[in-house]
Amino acid sequence: MASATETVPGGDFALAGSATAVVRSEASRRLMAMVRRVAVSPASVLIEGETGCGKELVARAIHQFSLRSHKPWVDVNCGALPEHLLESELFGYEKGAFSGADGAKPGMFELANGGSLFLDEIGELDAKIQAKLLRVLDGSPYYRLGGTRKISVDVRIVAATNRNLEAAVEQGSFRKDLFYRLGQIKLRVPPLRERPEDIAGIAAQTLEEYRPGTRFSKDAIDALCSYAWPGNVRELKNIIMTVATLGDFDEMVEATDLPEQLTGAEPRLVGEAAHVQLGDLDSMERVMIERALQSSGGDQGLAADNLGISRRTLSRKLKLYRLEENGNGSTLGALGDQQQRYFRAGLEQEVVLRSSNGHELTAQAVNISASGIGVVGVIEPLRFTGIIDMEFSLSAGDPPLQVKGKMTWADAQGHAGVRFVSMPPDVQRRLHAWLETRRQEEGWARFE
Repeated sequence: MASATETVPGGDFALAGSATAVVRSEASRRLMAMVRRVAVSPASVLIEGETGCGKELVARAIHQFSLRSHKPWVDVNCGALPEHLLESELFGYEKGAFSGADGAKPGMFELANGGSLFLDEIGELDAKIQAKLLRVLDGSPYYRLGGTRKISVDVRIVAATNRNLEAAVEQGSFRKDLFYRLGQIKLRVPPLRERPEDIAGIAAQTLEEYRPGTRFSKDAIDALCSYAWPGNVRELKNIIMTVATLGDFDEMVEATDLPEQLTGAEPRLVGEAAHVQLGDLDSMERVMIERALQSSGGDQGLAADNLGISRRTLSRKLKLYRLEENGNGSTLGALGDQQQRYFRAGLEQEVVLRSSNGHELTAQAVNISASGIGVVGVIEPLRFTGIIDMEFSLSAGDPPLQVKGKMTWADAQGHAGVRFVSMPPDVQRRLHAWLETRRQEEGWARFE
């Protein structure tokens, strides 16, 4: 079985179950870098994105990059099961708990113990299930349906939704406390139209799967990349599967072999808002708004007029689809307060360590957070016990920062971790501002 760390031609990632994550666009590369960063954390992750954009693939990558990769991976679609069945699927039941319960059955939480549980379409959960799920996420033992024995599990939750859960919280259909508990870390999977470089890779991969030895012509690739794909990856794969199965061609798929909806499409996100391809209703609406904004040069008043809606309605839709904050595609994730505190950025600068008994050493920083710094080149760490003075710069040529710290660990290879114990207010402000810049450069936003 391929591991998530194995790459295949083109820089893609081979995942379990013969799946391959196509990573050709800059947005996908940044997203996968974020996945690697958050995977090692035990924090819950909420993956947001339109229908069919690849949220489950990202969730699987999180599991395979994590320290739980050798443990179970269990997934459940919360929107595909009615309330009474979903509760029994998640938490299990005992014999006789309800009509037809002829024997005891462990729930998804038990099956995923030690590993990861993926809750797809989390926004569809009933209020009763939301309350029970919150208790389990907070570490409380629970009962199977009809059970008398409490069950405790250790499960890392990865959830996904195509809904705006913040709006659902405001409307009262989704618990605020559960929303914040699930979204300790949030990732946004960009729609396919925001990462056109991935289209050719996904299309070629699907074509090879259903019709080995064939390929696309340049005109066919251009046609594929010019389509807005309101149905995202799922729509792309379905169309290529149909072309591969029913198409009348030998070794090359030409543009004329593609459906008319593709070859007759206007350039991606260009043209009048009225011309939009069929697909998921929410995705179609979002595409129309994106096109109207582009056509109007970002003038929201003009865009609203072209769409035939009020400025207030457009403003509400922009908030619903997060087009104001995600319009440039730069924001791919969000960190909660705790994750912001422990966010580590790479740092390659010299660090001078001075102990209270007169020993001094120049080491090399490798990373830094608001709470501490990692260094390498620490010889004889026992000389630096207790409170030590440190001096380092965040960038070459910058004035050095002077802080006090305490070494919390060290190994035989010279690696060590130092926790900050005190720093002047101006130094703290400089460090926090520098870390905030690094977070933004990686695509992280604040999640208050």
